[in-house]
Amino acid sequence: MNDDARQHLDAFLISLARHASEATVAAYRQDIGALCGFIERQGDDAAFDQHLLRAFLGEERRRGLAPRSLARRRAALSRFADYLMKQGVIADNPLDLVRTPKQPQHLPRPVDVDTLARFLDAPHDDSPLARRDQAMLELLYSSGLRLAELASLDLEALQAQRVRVLGKGGKPRQVPVGRRAQQALAAWLRVRSQWAADAETALFVGQRGARLGHRAIQKRLATLAIERGLPEHLHPHRLRHSFASHLLESSQDLRAVQELLGHANLSTTQVYTRLDWQHLATSYDAAHPRAKRRPRSEP
Repeated sequence: MNDDARQHLDAFLISLARHASEATVAAYRQDIGALCGFIERQGDDAAFDQHLLRAFLGEERRRGLAPRSLARRRAALSRFADYLMKQGVIADNPLDLVRTPKQPQHLPRPVDVDTLARFLDAPHDDSPLARRDQAMLELLYSSGLRLAELASLDLEALQAQRVRVLGKGGKPRQVPVGRRAQQALAAWLRVRSQWAADAETALFVGQRGARLGHRAIQKRLATLAIERGLPEHLHPHRLRHSFASHLLESSQDLRAVQELLGHANLSTTQVYTRLDWQHLATSYDAAHPRAKRRPRSEP
C-alpha cells in the first residue's frame, strides 16, 4: 500500500471516528486493511476497480470467510470508496457493480417470556457487581440494545425515561427505558462511584474503574445464565432478539419495532423478528376493509 493510499485511509478513519464508535472504526480498519494487503500482493499496477474488488472478495470467500463477514467487508469498502469519491480520488464507486453476498437467515431463538422474567427477577446479593449486572440485563432487554451500543454508553446518554445510543454507521437514536430497567440503573448509579475512576465517563465499568469491554459483558451474561439456572446460553444479541420478538407479539407494530431496533430497512426487521406469512395474512384479514367485508349475496 503506497503512502498516498495510507494517507487516504488514515484520513477516512479520522473522519469516521467523529461520529462512530471505537468498535466501528476498528472493524473498518480491519476490513479495509485486508483489502490493502490484497492490493500489495497484486503489485503496484493494481487498479481500484470492480474486477479487483471481486477478486478480493472471492479470495476471502475461498479462505473461509462467512457470508456475513463478506457483506461487512463490502459495506466497509463501499463507504471508503464513497469517501474517495468526495475527495476526488476516484470518479465512481466500483462497489456499485459488486453484488453483496447472500446472507443466511440464522437468527437466535428468543427466550420464552416467562422463562426470561424468572431469570431477570432472580434474587441477587445487592453487591456493586450484582447491581451493575442487573442494570445491564434490564437495559439490554428493555431497550433492545446491541452489544456495542451498551458498551459505548456514557453517563450523559441516560435521561429520565430514555437513553441515547449510537447505532451502526454512527446513526444516533433514542429508545425508551422501561420501569424495571430504570430501577436497576438507579441502583447501579448509587454505587458506581465505588468502582469508576474519577475521569471515567462510561456508564458500565469494571472493578478496575475503566469501561467494561465487549468480551467482559458477554462473559458476565453467560455466567449469570448458569448461576441463575437459565437452561440455555445467553448473550447480548439473544436479549435484543427477545426484546424485538416479544414486543412485536404484543404490539404487532412492525414500524415501531424497526425504529426501536435502529434498522434502516423494514425488510431487516421482518427477517429479524421472523414474521411469517400466516401472521401477516391474519392481520390483513382482520384489518383491511376489503378483506373483512363479506361479499353481497347473489340476488
